[in-house]
Amino acid sequence: MGPTQLAAQNHGKNTTSLYEMEDKRFVLFHGSEIPPEHTENPPLKRKKGPAPKMLGNEVCSVCGDKASGFHYNVLSCEGCKGFFRRSVIKGAQYVCKNGGRCEMDMYMRRKCQECRLRKCQEAGMREQCVLSEEQIQLKKLKKQEDVQARMVVVRQNPPSPPSTLLKMTPQQLDMIEKLVAAQQQCNQRSFTDRLKVTVMLLETSRRYSPETESITFLKDLSYNRDDFAKAGLQFEFINPIFEFSKGMTELQLSDAEYALLIAISIFSADRPNVQDQPLVERQQHTYVEALHSYICIHRPNDHLMFPRMLMKLVSLRTLSSVHSEQVFALRLQDKKLPPLLSEIWDVSE
Repeated sequence: MGPTQLAAQNHGKNTTSLYEMEDKRFVLFHGSEIPPEHTENPPLKRKKGPAPKMLGNEVCSVCGDKASGFHYNVLSCEGCKGFFRRSVIKGAQYVCKNGGRCEMDMYMRRKCQECRLRKCQEAGMREQCVLSEEQIQLKKLKKQEDVQARMVVVRQNPPSPPSTLLKMTPQQLDMIEKLVAAQQQCNQRSFTDRLKVTVMLLETSRRYSPETESITFLKDLSYNRDDFAKAGLQFEFINPIFEFSKGMTELQLSDAEYALLIAISIFSADRPNVQDQPLVERQQHTYVEALHSYICIHRPNDHLMFPRMLMKLVSLRTLSSVHSEQVFALRLQDKKLPPLLSEIWDVSE
């Protein structure tokens, strides 16, 4: 079971779980995009209702890696989901060096793009389920309008006086204090590569400069988008880092909120090789409850901050998956990380 039971108590009521949010198109850790309303070949309509419950041991129909959910109509991993989306949007044409006879697995998915795309299609991924850039912008615009409309309602209905607000327990306050201290003294070399990348992305998002549009990474080296281009990296690869960092900066999070987000990210029960998933989920639930209480107390007028922060974890998860796949692919090929990527990821060779 994945990061599904993030239910926090909200004045005696359980907040919506991640699976429930996903069913309502408030997609969290592994939902697929909403297909466009008008296509030349509309997909067959599926009976309304929740997506099939995942047991936690499902594998990607394309490459055999751990599946994160149903994407574009197929049970697949985050890597194949992103690859299919990029290929469709770019209208990519790939050529197989082996005459289209590659056996697709976690290694070959990085070696042969033609066979990987064909396997995606054979597995049932639908191109019409992929949103175009224009549709994405329209979707974002509509979402912003909905948020603004909700904010008007919030202003018309002011929050309760502070005396009725939720109070944090001494245990929660002590936990947050320890998390902040631990985060400031964090030794990333104790993490796996994927966790290391996840923590790095959250840490560096705090050091994004809107004025220079640059990010200072873990070794105190600042880079803008042009620096990455000069290093030979594609904008498609690095733009999401800047967009994520910019979005996190706009939230103006405190040290405590950052520390809690890091803790929630680390304690994800669906990570590979997790031995006691129920225990990990309970610990993650504790951090989610603390974050919800903290926001209610310190941001009483912003009723959308909690879901906004959870949505940032969705972006973080996808971003981390893409970067971790890059590390994994380079190591499978026994290649040394380029200096710039080594500095960014802080991954020792």
